[in-house]
Amino acid sequence: MRVAIIGAGAAGHFCAIRIKEELIERGEDHTLTTITLFEKGSDVLRKVRISGGGRCNVTHNQFDPKLLASNYPRGSRELRGPFNSFNPSHMIEWLNRKGVKTKVESDGRIFPVTDSSQTIIDCFKGSVNNYGIDVKLSSAVKNIELNDSGQFLLSTSQEEALVFDYLVITTGSDRSGHFLASLLGHAITPLAPSLFTFKVKSPLLLGLEGISFPSATIDLKLGKKKWQEKGPLLITHWGLSGPAILKLSAWAAREIKEHNYQFDFRVNFLGLKLEEITERLKTLKAKEAKKLITNTPLDTISKRFWKVFVHELIPEDCERPWIEVSQKSLNKLSQALYATVFKSVGSHRFKEEFVECGGINSKEIDFKTMQSKIVPNLYFAGEVLDIDGITGGFNFQNAWTGAFLAAQSLTKKD
Repeated sequence: MRVAIIGAGAAGHFCAIRIKEELIERGEDHTLTTITLFEKGSDVLRKVRISGGGRCNVTHNQFDPKLLASNYPRGSRELRGPFNSFNPSHMIEWLNRKGVKTKVESDGRIFPVTDSSQTIIDCFKGSVNNYGIDVKLSSAVKNIELNDSGQFLLSTSQEEALVFDYLVITTGSDRSGHFLASLLGHAITPLAPSLFTFKVKSPLLLGLEGISFPSATIDLKLGKKKWQEKGPLLITHWGLSGPAILKLSAWAAREIKEHNYQFDFRVNFLGLKLEEITERLKTLKAKEAKKLITNTPLDTISKRFWKVFVHELIPEDCERPWIEVSQKSLNKLSQALYATVFKSVGSHRFKEEFVECGGINSKEIDFKTMQSKIVPNLYFAGEVLDIDGITGGFNFQNAWTGAFLAAQSLTKKD
């Protein structure tokens, strides 16, 4: 067999390796199958390198296929079956066999114990070299045609014209993969950024970058649709970020794009009911009666944020001791902590988790094999499909699972 894989990222590398391993596991001579990985860039596995702040969040600690699939704004229904065949437990086991030990963090994200993406890169590159897989760098595939025998004729930027029996497209969110798929008759669903932070200009955030809130709740309503996400919230140089914002941006990706990233959203800084916040402020007032309100923040709120917060909300009372704070001011603080409305004025791509929604129409894919329903011997894996997950290792797991199934199906062909 002659196999071409376009896109030498996570899915491409794993698919190439698994094709060889499938053949070896069945006692076949893997050297009779040639695999060529085409990469238009000058290096491979770029997203692996920057994932998780350079630590590589390889997957997530969720092994139940149904629950795992619920973390995909697009693709949850399609992935339930595939996750029964290959889920995070299988990926962890595969990495362990390669000598890569992993660890689970408190939020469920899984990393190599080395806390270095280079560990994963070395693992993949080492296997590719051991199996004699050809990697062509700076080699963009410009055109694909089918010959009379149903084989794939690839034309590259290096002016090569090569023939392959099987083709796997694993180009991620790069538009080139969608273009090539369209040449072969596939439809592309609308594209939009999926994981991004909200650009916000507000005096409540000015100069407070780096401050976080561990259990915030974010509410968004666009037209008749509503979304709510809970989790850590982070103030950045450009606005608001953190898992709660990133998850919300994923679920509402297309609708937010339709509104040109201009919208109002509501933040509950503590993630509590209004009555609970009011009661905690009353308790704080009674306990710290003689202390200045500006110096005694509520619960886990940062002193820096609290100082700006009370000066903005209750300037008339902010330098008084708690005992002198009026009920009106107390109510203002409660309401603002419960539901401050911010205005998004744009998006900022979260570079470590660059994800796009949209891609190859899922109706055109057989998710038992990841093979095209339109063109025989054509496969897809990873983010090139109209599948994307929230932050936390889910997008990599989609890549591993799709690549595994494609390799398994491809090697069973006569």
